[in-house]
Amino acid sequence: MIRIAIIGSGYVGLVTGVCLSDFGWQVICVDRNEESIHKLNTGVPAIYEPGLEDLLIKNLNNKRVSFTTDIKEAVNASDVIFIAVGTPQKENGSADLTNVYEAAHQIGSFMKQSKIIVNKSTVPVGTGQAVKKIIREELTLRGMDFSFDVVSNPEFLRQGSAIQDFTHADRVVIGAESKEAIEMMKEIYRVLYLNETPFLIVNIETAEMVKYASNAFLAAKISFVNELSELCEKTGANIQQVAKGMGMDGRIGYKFLHAGPGYGGSCFPKDTKALLHIGEVNHCSLGIVKATIDANEKQKHRMVRMVLQAMGSLKGKTLGILGLAFKNNTDDMREAPSLTILGELALQGASFRIYDPKAMQNALPLLAAKQIPVLECCEDEYHTALGADAVILMTEWNQFRSLDLDKLKYGMRDLYFFDFRNIYSKEIMAEKGFYYYCVGRA
Repeated sequence: MIRIAIIGSGYVGLVTGVCLSDFGWQVICVDRNEESIHKLNTGVPAIYEPGLEDLLIKNLNNKRVSFTTDIKEAVNASDVIFIAVGTPQKENGSADLTNVYEAAHQIGSFMKQSKIIVNKSTVPVGTGQAVKKIIREELTLRGMDFSFDVVSNPEFLRQGSAIQDFTHADRVVIGAESKEAIEMMKEIYRVLYLNETPFLIVNIETAEMVKYASNAFLAAKISFVNELSELCEKTGANIQQVAKGMGMDGRIGYKFLHAGPGYGGSCFPKDTKALLHIGEVNHCSLGIVKATIDANEKQKHRMVRMVLQAMGSLKGKTLGILGLAFKNNTDDMREAPSLTILGELALQGASFRIYDPKAMQNALPLLAAKQIPVLECCEDEYHTALGADAVILMTEWNQFRSLDLDKLKYGMRDLYFFDFRNIYSKEIMAEKGFYYYCVGRA
């Protein structure tokens, strides 16, 4: 039985720990947040992710997963230690590796025998070697000398479908320097290996780069289609049909070609900027990555202009906002386009009635920090429309896809509808009497 420790019980650490325990391994997850650890041990995750709570409770009941604040206990009780801590963005765009290096120091301080240390956090190229050096220095200070391995094993989890992404992965990337470490990682992921999931075995540096390259490329696809959406509006083309035509080409594919208000979340904004910084440090100009970042910011501001050009002055106007999270099926508000868009609309005099099925509590302090005037946190989509001059569909939650449009417009003061996710038909919206605006459809 392989015993696994996960340092960091946030989004990546928690999903990784619960899924690995469901693979049959004994997993102990560590975090310094005592309240969060207490809740996790009672089956209550601090984040919303479809299917996570059920899987957590199942493996708690089967005693395959546990949670603690005692990192020493976790290190000594494990054969393999995953580092899954946050690497937030610094002001200069680079990744803040404080948490990663702190975890490495602690592992080196408590380790009593050979272990495999697996970096699951998204980190710049060279971090694995730095972690190895830190652990070696800690062992030397303690007068100890035994072998250990450092492995890079990046995650490719999409919020809202993380459980499926982990258990039915497109690929498993393993960056390692010894045959023993590679074989151990294959054993940990044996369930996927038997299901013929592709395994890519590379050196540590390549594995670290794969993560950044993947996220930057996907972000570039989103920014590309968003830039095209403006051109489609001006030429009479339909961005949805253009994207469909592009996606039919097997070299391009359908995924991440949906026009919208811009990308957000914990990965794409942070990782594109970090990759740009890595390029600068290495005197390498990454023009496409920079253009991706710039185009994403431009798209958010373009959504604001769309509202202003349609409605004119927003002073005294109330806007009903459907969805606040950066995407559906998550309560994550990190870098959500709604924060930028609502902030700019607020500067033009607008006030807001807001509703999101899962992200309300996470959104409120962020909206308050930006001094965005929230008139009411609403109970549902129809409550949000009451007295509103316009409704803005910001996040593509499934329950927003089949609105009773007659019921919606009954409570509105004016009938502006901004569909930033291109869910509705222009013809049907016109028949219902709405002033309908969408993205990339003239």
